[in-house]
Amino acid sequence: MTPPRPRNPFVSLRCCLPLLCALATSPAFAAGVDLPALIECRQGVAELGALAPLLADPLKAVAQGLQPLPQGNQFMSEYRLARPISVFGASTERVALAGASIMAVLDQADPRPLARQLQLETGYDQDGKFMAGRELVSRDVTDPRTGEAQIESIILSVSTVASHPGKTLAGCTYSLDLPEPDPAPPAAATGSH
Repeated sequence: MTPPRPRNPFVSLRCCLPLLCALATSPAFAAGVDLPALIECRQGVAELGALAPLLADPLKAVAQGLQPLPQGNQFMSEYRLARPISVFGASTERVALAGASIMAVLDQADPRPLARQLQLETGYDQDGKFMAGRELVSRDVTDPRTGEAQIESIILSVSTVASHPGKTLAGCTYSLDLPEPDPAPPAAATGSH
């Protein structure tokens, strides 16, 4: 088995909706989802998937202490927590989800100190926009239902977004991707002697 190829954490990741949908129909959801562990990249794709049935039903979300907030950014769903959580050494009452990413919304106007603390690679830092990230995990996994080979990727990131001035978003992106196909061997040159 070849080691997985490292990937650029700033390339747009495909959302793992098929996985989340499959997990949403599973009875495996437990109300005790560890949000700080998910946000700090200490979980996996399956644990992120456990949120899907909760977030699909606003009443269930509220019952578990996640109050949906008005959508100020069309690409994110944001929630206020019933109790603050501590992530990356800071306290927050707000989390946001965007595709396969779960982030804490932190009251930090400058994201750079946190990015340095987490040893992230800066991908963009101009025009008031900041993005930094680092892939923490890239491992080969097998889908237990289909036997299909996949790559699980876990990327830690810190960023700013125009819809949240004075805030820093910090969290984790979990994805399952199909391995890139092996390149075809070069065709043998044919010639007559």
